[in-house]
Amino acid sequence: MFKADNLPIKYEQLPTGTIIVYPDEEISSDNKVVLYGRVSSNDQKEDLKRQMRRLKDFASAHGYTIEQEVCEIGSGLNGRRRKLNKLLCDCNVKCVVVEHKDRLTRFGFEMLEAALRASNRKIIVINETEYKEDIVQDFVDLITSMCARIYGKRGAKNRAANALKAIENEKEKK
Repeated sequence: MFKADNLPIKYEQLPTGTIIVYPDEEISSDNKVVLYGRVSSNDQKEDLKRQMRRLKDFASAHGYTIEQEVCEIGSGLNGRRRKLNKLLCDCNVKCVVVEHKDRLTRFGFEMLEAALRASNRKIIVINETEYKEDIVQDFVDLITSMCARIYGKRGAKNRAANALKAIENEKEKK
């Protein structure tokens, strides 16, 4: 026997006994969303304001309630963006709205989307278009990021070696 007294689902039981369960129209019954905007550098702050305005307009036009607005300045390749990580770790955030996929992350969007979907959360991308110039820029950004990591590690290794030499020299003087 079917009992859905405490289940927050929409259903209908036909006279034949057949039960039809209707999927939720939105992931959150109260349509709460978090808007996430990102630009790469401080000199793009005006772009970030315009991006957030477009996100607000979208949310308003689709009847969403804006629960929070998150603005961040940082590379889309950076996996350590503090505000984004906090947002993604918050299980109360059921729906994130972004303008383009690359505002959330430059690579791995589909994996991030699947991980959120597995916890009954979702991402809404309001503009799915992808420009070839963006792909070229992603490639340049990726190479730049990799070079910075390589040279940064090499620089850190050199600084550590120099520090050890300085300590050894001080010990020899004494």
